[in-house]
Amino acid sequence: MKLLRKITPAFLIATLAIFIGCSSDTENKKQRSLAETKQDTSNRIAIIEGRLSGTEAVRYDKNQDVYFISNFNGSAAKADSNGFIAKATAQGTIDSLRFMTGTNKSPLHSPRGMYITGDTLYVADLNGLHSFNTQTGEQLSYIDLSSFEPGFLNDVAVATNGNIYVTDTGQSRIYKITGGSASIAVDSLEDPPNGITRDPESGQLLIAPWEGGQVFRSFATDDLSPQDFITTSAGGNFDGIEPYEDSFIVASQNDSSLYLIGQDRPGKKIITTAPKPADIAVDTKRNRVAVPYISLNRVDIWEIKTDGN
Repeated sequence: MKLLRKITPAFLIATLAIFIGCSSDTENKKQRSLAETKQDTSNRIAIIEGRLSGTEAVRYDKNQDVYFISNFNGSAAKADSNGFIAKATAQGTIDSLRFMTGTNKSPLHSPRGMYITGDTLYVADLNGLHSFNTQTGEQLSYIDLSSFEPGFLNDVAVATNGNIYVTDTGQSRIYKITGGSASIAVDSLEDPPNGITRDPESGQLLIAPWEGGQVFRSFATDDLSPQDFITTSAGGNFDGIEPYEDSFIVASQNDSSLYLIGQDRPGKKIITTAPKPADIAVDTKRNRVAVPYISLNRVDIWEIKTDGN
């Protein structure tokens, strides 16, 4: 990532977009063929598809029992105002395709990772952070992070004290937003951060490493120094990460798989996705995981089976 910091943010964004799965029509066909032949479908419950476009992330809302799905709908690297967030039922049907689109002043461009707290959905976008009312789809706020020259804003999580943290994979840093003001919370991370989530037990923020890193680091709101939290021996180029029971489910793009990891669990493969999975969501009511694929314009829903391990 040191090399990436020497080039322009626009190039960074374009490069990261390619890495996380944006591809040509030809590549899309290859990915669909791969999915048909390599995917583990034995526990797949449903497929959400049809009018989705560039599905990067999913978030499950337990209060409404629905999924929110972020869609690039075009370039992941341009301010094209094409992005949208769809709402789908827990059974896998689209309830409202363009449920959230932003405003004329602050539209969605290429929405990515999301996080729900109460009735508010936070969404990382091209140059900033949106918040929406989960009931109405109305945009509540927009925090512009363009002054920090972000490389690739990627995922978001909210701490127990209300601080909001946004990963920047392109600049290997994490931003903190509190009281509507943004600052750099963690800079020059050893591994570029991709997904981020809150550990329900400790309240710490846990970071999924991009590129070749296999050490998941965490930090506390009162101590922003990243500490080694989990080291796994499998997977790589990790994307979405979600708490699950006393562990975490993480999406590995290196081998198109989902792993169950924990401090006493170095990494157990639970699902072969094929192609590359992006930012996942866990349905806590039905013991299911939803997996988006940018290249397939769809989301698959699986029953989670860990064989008791």
